Amino acid sequence: MKKMIALYRAPEDVQAFLDHYREVHMPLVRKVPGLTRVELTRIEKTVVGEKGNFLLAELVFATPEAFQAAMRSPENAAAGADVMAFAGELVTVMTGEVIELG
Repeated sequence: MKKMIALYRAPEDVQAFLDHYREVHMPLVRKVPGLTRVELTRIEKTVVGEKGNFLLAELVFATPEAFQAAMRSPENAAAGADVMAFAGELVTVMTGEVIELG
């Protein structure tokens, strides 16, 4: 299983950010082919580490191949362009493979 993870720092206008995320960004994200699940976590408290984080988004893909195809899609390009336009200075984007350690 592959994931794209976006970690957002707190925006100046929380309500405007959430409105855009809900009404514009998520509809674009949900069009990305191969996407099996999206999980959003609103950060309440940082216990250890860098403070100021606000939202964690995890986009889940069943296979590395589905992930690669999604990354090359025009739908993903549209979602990426949108996130850079409204939150480019707030977001860190990472990718990874889910592993089982136990």
